[in-house]
Amino acid sequence: MTWVAAVARLRARRESGVLVTVTTVRGHAPRDAGAKLVVGQTETWGSIGGGNVEAVAIDRAREMSAVSKKEPELLDFALNDKVTNRHGVQCCGGTVSVLLEPLPVVRAVAIFGVGHVGLELARILARQDLDLHLVDSRSDLLTEDRLGVLADAVAQVHVHHTPLLPEEVLTELPPGTHVLVMTHDHAEDAALCDAALRTPHLGSIGLIGSAAKWVRFRKRLLTEGGHHEAAVDRIRTPIGMTEITGKEPATIAVSVAADLLRTFERDVP
Repeated sequence: MTWVAAVARLRARRESGVLVTVTTVRGHAPRDAGAKLVVGQTETWGSIGGGNVEAVAIDRAREMSAVSKKEPELLDFALNDKVTNRHGVQCCGGTVSVLLEPLPVVRAVAIFGVGHVGLELARILARQDLDLHLVDSRSDLLTEDRLGVLADAVAQVHVHHTPLLPEEVLTELPPGTHVLVMTHDHAEDAALCDAALRTPHLGSIGLIGSAAKWVRFRKRLLTEGGHHEAAVDRIRTPIGMTEITGKEPATIAVSVAADLLRTFERDVP
């Protein structure tokens, strides 16, 4: 398997890892500069030459993943019999520098409702490196023609058509997914809010709408839904940056996206 395919496999599994690259070689060494190794939680793909160099790199890569380290690291190795090594002697005679680049689990966002605002928001978030889930009960809003504006997305876009119960998608979303509720139907929004509070693995929950809408929703969640106040307070509404007051779909989308990115900065992925 190529290192590119290995990185793609980690992303699909939503598993963190580290990309290890031989950056410089002086003298004799097992592999040339550019050799790569991908280190996952329990598996590795590729090789930077085996022996102590590779074993130490794997150990350090997994230590980095365990603490969600974001910054890359550079390790230097002298390959001679005078050096005390953790995993045996390598006496090729040269020196090697190895770069360890963290491959964090990408963030995930789910937009429930791909109407005017939802589509504008998807266009903005699609420029970010994340898993973007678009959910709607209306098939005509999820056609290839309409979503063609996302064709060059950096994000990996997942489309869910749910004609009956959109809230069922919540249980399928990756852990930590940030949920934004903005459907065309207040009843659908209410059902999604209730279901989201019952789905413990989600990240933040945002609801579009007015203060009056939230008063009704909050009362219903506390009474009919039986949720505790602390749980209901997980739902953020209105969403977006309050200092941006425009009501055009594109303006609202910019506001919501900026607020979400600010949330990303505050949270540890």
